[in-house]
Amino acid sequence: MAPPQLGTDLLALFLLLVASCFVIIRRLRSGHNDIGRVLPPSPPGLPIIGNIHQLARGHHHRKLQALAKQHGDIFLLRLGTVPTVVISSASMAEEVLKKQDHVFCGRPQQRTARGILYDCRDVGFSPYGERWRQLRRIAVVHLLSVKRVDSLRALRAEEVASLVARIRAASAMDMEDQSGSTRRGINVSELIVSLTYTVVSKAVFGNKLGGMDPKSLRAMMKEESDLLETVAVSDMFPRLQWVDWAMGLDASIKRTASKLDGVLERTLQAHENSSENNGEAGDLLDDLLSVVKKEGGEGFMLDRVDVKGLVLDLFVGGIDTTSKAIEWAMALLIKNPREMAKVQEEVRQVAGPQGVLEEQLGRMSRLQASLKEAMRLHPPVPLLVPHETIQDTKLHGYDIPAKTRVIINAWAIGRDSQSWENAEEFLPERFVHDASDYSCKGFRFIPFGAGRRGCPGIAFATRLAELALANLLYHFHWELPEGQDVESFQVVESSGLSPALKSALTLVAKPLHMHEPPQLQ
Repeated sequence: MAPPQLGTDLLALFLLLVASCFVIIRRLRSGHNDIGRVLPPSPPGLPIIGNIHQLARGHHHRKLQALAKQHGDIFLLRLGTVPTVVISSASMAEEVLKKQDHVFCGRPQQRTARGILYDCRDVGFSPYGERWRQLRRIAVVHLLSVKRVDSLRALRAEEVASLVARIRAASAMDMEDQSGSTRRGINVSELIVSLTYTVVSKAVFGNKLGGMDPKSLRAMMKEESDLLETVAVSDMFPRLQWVDWAMGLDASIKRTASKLDGVLERTLQAHENSSENNGEAGDLLDDLLSVVKKEGGEGFMLDRVDVKGLVLDLFVGGIDTTSKAIEWAMALLIKNPREMAKVQEEVRQVAGPQGVLEEQLGRMSRLQASLKEAMRLHPPVPLLVPHETIQDTKLHGYDIPAKTRVIINAWAIGRDSQSWENAEEFLPERFVHDASDYSCKGFRFIPFGAGRRGCPGIAFATRLAELALANLLYHFHWELPEGQDVESFQVVESSGLSPALKSALTLVAKPLHMHEPPQLQ
């Protein structure tokens, strides 16, 4: 993912200086509104830009954690002219996401999201209101329900089997190329991303892509994700929208949105023109078109633009969340070989000679614990998608005005020493005897968010992640390439709002034989 662009180049600086007098006047006027209010503590800021300089580029979740240690679990930032409250503890997260969920359920209208997601006519970024409720109901009831996720079991099994076959082929080629000596390994990260993209694409579109090349579609979805991670100047200075135009951001948004819309329109037409699905099982887009046709007249009238927004949400939320969960779990198990051996032993004892079946996953508590622990340490989105207050409220004794942006640092909450013993260590054991799912756990564990704005696709993401991880550990013994050892292997995250591993996970895969159980090291 591309790192967020915070307008630090010379052109942005020049344009901001030109507009600074207007911003100062606005800040001075708005400052009078804070008289008499008890606001959360705030680190000192600079004129005009506020606290932007304290984030800049890099790992925002780490920088915000450091600020929380100085200013508390709730503190206030001024990101340009936008007041932003940062939440860094489970108790504060519970207050925001449960007790006052009805107040903190708004969503700030990010410029790139408006441009790409049809003016935020999707679930993830849509303003709170009746339209959002209707869209979320469709997503939860018709697209991402447990029953609908179960119906995709054959697709997951087929694609995971294909992944295993690709790894076997790549491993054999690696051994052949190296004549049985030094083995360079295979790019596991790329294989995992390819798996999740294929499953999401086939689940949503089936085999009807409107003539679109799958690789080209994947590249476009990557463009979309990168843009959604870009912080526009107008996101922090709403009156400076012209700066985004001058810097070329608006042109990039328009270009990517146009390409995506063309693909979605052709795909919609392919689905609408197909007769009885030509014997194929209905995909999620078929379901969505059917629901909108039947229920579009209830409440707000939904149309094909809403369909496109929901489809893009499925891609944005489904691919990164799943692939990064698998990737981090594999990396952390490699880094902790004793835990790897325990999980492999469990998987091989539960599964039969045919490999891991989805119905067996419920008996693999250690596997699930390892995935949860990986997501505790490395949530797919460390800073949850921002919330926004829809009215004035009080939080922990502080006044929080309406239209205040709220950032919840799930990464910091997952590493809070007040909530977790040995918080920085990879210890799956802490989840082994915990029957909870992938959400909440007293709001100490919120990789998918919580409350009415929580991710509706938890079952969709975790089912594939568990099945893929279990089969990777069942079929292969994993080693680092020649010249690397566990001590030197660095588990380092990339920059950006949704970090993966900084370097691709490259491993040597050796087929495991049934008479060779994993050895505790």
